[in-house]
Amino acid sequence: MPIARGYAATDASKPLTPFTFERRDPNPDDVVIDIKFAGICHSDIHTVRNEWKNAVYPIVPGHEIAGIVSAVGSAVTKFKVGDRVGVGCFVDSCIGCAERDLDREQYMPGLSGTYNDFEADGKTRTQGGYSDSIVVKEGYVMSIPDNLPLDASAPLLCAGITLYSPLRHWNAGPGKKIAIVGMGGLGHMGVKLGSAMGADITVLSQSLSKKEDGLKLGAKEYYATNDPETFTKLAGTFDLIICTVSAEIDWNAYLGLLKVDGSFVVVGAPENPIPVHAFSIIPGRKSISGSMIGSIKETQEMLDFCGKHNIVSEIEKIKIQQVNEAYERVLKSDVRYRFVIDIASLAA
Repeated sequence: MPIARGYAATDASKPLTPFTFERRDPNPDDVVIDIKFAGICHSDIHTVRNEWKNAVYPIVPGHEIAGIVSAVGSAVTKFKVGDRVGVGCFVDSCIGCAERDLDREQYMPGLSGTYNDFEADGKTRTQGGYSDSIVVKEGYVMSIPDNLPLDASAPLLCAGITLYSPLRHWNAGPGKKIAIVGMGGLGHMGVKLGSAMGADITVLSQSLSKKEDGLKLGAKEYYATNDPETFTKLAGTFDLIICTVSAEIDWNAYLGLLKVDGSFVVVGAPENPIPVHAFSIIPGRKSISGSMIGSIKETQEMLDFCGKHNIVSEIEKIKIQQVNEAYERVLKSDVRYRFVIDIASLAA
């Protein structure tokens, strides 16, 4: 079996450390990828610290993977050695389903996460992108457009699709007024993507500290939510609000910003239940919805859209030896706007 090197969590309370492990032998329909860059997602931190109570150690995190194809199986038709590719949040889906749902597979049973999960055999543990190589079924590998830099493309595989999917589903485009709550790793992608779709984008952030960035990336307006006047001024303004934050917010106040028939979409994951008064949604026929990543089909569509509009994430590139420090900085919102690990640093 191929040997891979990376960094792993071995316990919820311990830092990530160097780790050598076996990848599965490639099958005829598999693509072998030399990983060049891996984005750091807040989900990585939740998982390795067992905050979702589902961690099985050791865990090699990372589901924002960008790399180069190093080998292909005999049945592979879409990729060849040397291709620029990406792997996102899952590496198999619809296990036990009658057929694969190409448009909604991220919501179907049997999804195999890129790490902290099992391969299709139900026995082999999946390990993620904080490593030098990975073996993935052809149908779960995506092409990265040639004009996009690999390092800044890595976060598109999670942060990008997490915002692209709800923007597309709720028909973002000209004439639509959309608010993005939070100007972080997810939020800044919503600004870029929504603006490129032609929507009128407003950022709602706790303060105005990132206003210059928000306007530069495509927002038309930028408001501080720590100013009560914001909620008075913007009442009834938005067709769609996408909330990227996991911090506690006044949900009823935000719902007051929606137009009639407006939608409030949750992509961040707050720890506590969402407290909403019925009359915050009944009079305006408003809705609260959730959205989770995207299908492989939609993720490839997103990458092609980003290639057409030259959209990538704003990143800070780090060596893998800095990963534990980076985790602490993510928790302090001390990054603009996404950390990306240079996997070449494994050799240092």
